[in-house]
Amino acid sequence: MIYVFLFNCLVVAIAVMIHYECLYRITLCFPKMTIKHRSRIVFGVFGALIAHVIEIWVFALAYYWMDHSDNWGKLTGNFDGSLMDCAYFSFTVFSTVGFGDIEPTGDLRYLTGIESLTGLVLITWTASFLFFEMQRHWNNN
Repeated sequence: MIYVFLFNCLVVAIAVMIHYECLYRITLCFPKMTIKHRSRIVFGVFGALIAHVIEIWVFALAYYWMDHSDNWGKLTGNFDGSLMDCAYFSFTVFSTVGFGDIEPTGDLRYLTGIESLTGLVLITWTASFLFFEMQRHWNNN
């Protein structure tokens, strides 16, 4: 069980570091841009979406590895063992849409739970980051 905990912590730490670095890089780019504020916000939205997709793929790779390893649990249901199915599952869990056609079993369930919590926190972080950036240039009229 300690290996499951450590592995889950590692995956979450990687996702959080990716998110931090992407938002930090976007923050560095904003002042250098000579385009309208609206365009900078669109750039920020797309940058954040790319960060989320990378983070989702980190979790997908973890699911793939765990599913194909012994004693870590399995993904069952409408699942053929492919990396693309793991990515689909990860997208549904990260976005907290929920799963239904693919279900985790065994220790893999813990990564599923922590991914939904991580996704919620990182999506909220993105929303507050973009709100703050938009608010800096709004008129008070």
